[in-house]
Amino acid sequence: MQTKIDTILVLDFGGQYCHLIGRRIREQEIYSEIVPHDISPKEIETLKVKFNVKGLILSGGPASVYGQNIPKLDPKILKMDIPILGLCYGHQILVQLTEGKVESVSCEEYGIVYVTVDKPVGVLEGLNCKEKVWMGHGDVVCGLPDDFESLAHTDNCPVVAFRHKHMPIYGLQWHPEVIHTENGARMLQNFMFNICKCEANWHMEDLIEKMVQELKTEVGEGRAIIGLSGGIDSSVSTALAARALNEKLTAVYVDHGFMREGETGAIRETFNKFKINFVVVEAQERFMKKLDGMTDPECKRKAIGEEFIRVFEEVAIKSNAQYLIQGTIYPDIIESGFSKNSENIKSHHNVGGLPEKIEFKKILEPLRELYKDEVRKVAKMLDLPNELVNRQPFPGPGLAVRIIGPLTEEKVRIVKRSDKIVREEIEKTDLAEKLWQYFAVVTDTKATGVKGDTRAYGYVVAVRAMESRDAMTASFAKLPYEVLEKISTRITNEIPEVTHVVYDITHKPPATIEWE
Repeated sequence: MQTKIDTILVLDFGGQYCHLIGRRIREQEIYSEIVPHDISPKEIETLKVKFNVKGLILSGGPASVYGQNIPKLDPKILKMDIPILGLCYGHQILVQLTEGKVESVSCEEYGIVYVTVDKPVGVLEGLNCKEKVWMGHGDVVCGLPDDFESLAHTDNCPVVAFRHKHMPIYGLQWHPEVIHTENGARMLQNFMFNICKCEANWHMEDLIEKMVQELKTEVGEGRAIIGLSGGIDSSVSTALAARALNEKLTAVYVDHGFMREGETGAIRETFNKFKINFVVVEAQERFMKKLDGMTDPECKRKAIGEEFIRVFEEVAIKSNAQYLIQGTIYPDIIESGFSKNSENIKSHHNVGGLPEKIEFKKILEPLRELYKDEVRKVAKMLDLPNELVNRQPFPGPGLAVRIIGPLTEEKVRIVKRSDKIVREEIEKTDLAEKLWQYFAVVTDTKATGVKGDTRAYGYVVAVRAMESRDAMTASFAKLPYEVLEKISTRITNEIPEVTHVVYDITHKPPATIEWE
């Protein structure tokens, strides 16, 4: 009987998709660990005591191999006889380390690119002559050392895939972990099963028990509170924490005034049925006062994050709690620039938006390594109600990040009503179950319209509907025109302050799902 599970280590060079690589590995029931890019061979050997380390994947990253203070790989790792796959920056750093040729180019390849597969071997086994892949790079590999051979090229780059002739070392300029790479899963499967010889011996049930045990160990004899928004992330965190802590847990729902129409009542009804200490804090006035006059989205998120913490601290004093548990998931962390080599896209209220001084012994985040669809799988395993499992994602700051510019009572009223109309019209169809998110944004732009044969001057509302698997990448949904027409007609008819409705047709990237 095997006592150690097969494991792929993902070396983090600061790329946004680093944990997406890990997530794709776990989809194949192979365990993955995210480790620092500068991990040493000795540290890898130490990990082998616990895990059956079968391969290494070097992530992408925002740096150039010619930049200053760039993240580097210990060259001794190349001699460890462990299969290695470099992606994007990882692909380039492997070539640079082995004295190949990498150059910066003026013409970057970004987004969908078609590559020509010259040799369908190794990680490219079974692929087509032309493959649709997702790229984002400014440096290119122009030449390989003698012990390497090129496997694929594009019109702009002679080497977008390579392998070592004698060792299990491979490089791909593109991102197979991103869904826009059509056969990306096949490429990763080739590496894991054919090259690394992994066995699928890790299961999600193992992770649930691990998270419960970690919460028990961290809290010990203490007490904890959890921020409960009613969303899938905080609900699953609450279920896990309840299993671990029982009566030592207090769940806190904060109504900051930016919830969707009717949301507070529905959440109160749902969670009053749970066997937990459940507290509702009415905090609309204090949040609106805190955000008065703010226009910068980063300032909004940080102000909301700080005020959440202050509310939690007040409840913690009353319940004698020393720990705060949050439903933070990995996309929250990576977009907040948690790694020293990663970029800060936007500060999530529960990560980068947190204040420096916090009156808690520790903040615990049991879901911090998971993606949204993995959280849904855990929810089903925990037998949570279907209305929670299938609930579309909703940002912790609520509708406050769907109002561009200063927050006013008028804008809050408009966004609540617009959001309800969007949800009602989409949920009348069979579209909702296919969509990741759908919502309305009140812009800070006003435009002239005509209502009742008279001139009107009102807000422009943007509608956004997205398809995604994990929120790290997403595509705008091609909603039927009749649905969009109904949404537009209702919003402009039922909300006097709105004169124009537009539909956002931008993918992620280059956009994010939320506007702020």
